[in-house]
Amino acid sequence: MIIKTQTELDAMREIGHICALTLKTMGEALEPGITTRELDAIGAAVFAAHGAVSAPISCYDFPGHNCICVNDEVAHGIPGDRVIQPGDVVNIDVSAVKDGFFSDNGRSYALPPVKHTTQKLLDVCQSARAKAIAAAIAGQPLSMVGLAVEKEAHRHGLKTIRNLCGHGVGHTLHDDPDSVYNYYERRDRRILKPGLVIAIEPFICADDDYVEEMADGWTLKTPRRRQVVQFEHTVMVREGKPPLILTLLD
Repeated sequence: MIIKTQTELDAMREIGHICALTLKTMGEALEPGITTRELDAIGAAVFAAHGAVSAPISCYDFPGHNCICVNDEVAHGIPGDRVIQPGDVVNIDVSAVKDGFFSDNGRSYALPPVKHTTQKLLDVCQSARAKAIAAAIAGQPLSMVGLAVEKEAHRHGLKTIRNLCGHGVGHTLHDDPDSVYNYYERRDRRILKPGLVIAIEPFICADDDYVEEMADGWTLKTPRRRQVVQFEHTVMVREGKPPLILTLLD
């Protein structure tokens, strides 16, 4: 989506705020003893209170309002009876639609006690997202976003998941551009345009660089069941300055 009017920007700000609030509320409720289904219900209640609808349900008939992954699950985890334990790493991916406008955000949380290796993944993934967002300036190649992620991961001896990527968002959950790579793709000649809305979401791992789909048809894991973390924002590209982050509460 390319935002062209103030009305569109206001609508994208609203749904971005709802997604950010949902993620924050779910994150604050995350503690040992809660099930992923109970956590999902908390997110669903925030959607309902603000007139929004789960994007995974409305677009893909996903069996949950939000994607929730635990430990070696990477993406598209189905909420269920799993009980969160101390030391678990939980990824919550929240996307929703209101009045025909979509937004998407997510992040990984580590419950104490947190391993040093896990904290490193979290820190690098957050910094990779920040650098990728800073690189998304109108007139620059879209490939600079992936380059920023890859350079930050490699600088710390880590890898990016190459078959998971960001994407356009706005009029649909997965809008044009259909892929915002988390690595440098030299053949990608696309140029960032003012007003373009994209979800930037690096996935960082220590030693695997791709994921596979499990038997449930949804959940993704790496071949060696390695820990992967993710941080995601929806942003609007601007000319001459960093993009506007639409999934911030402030």
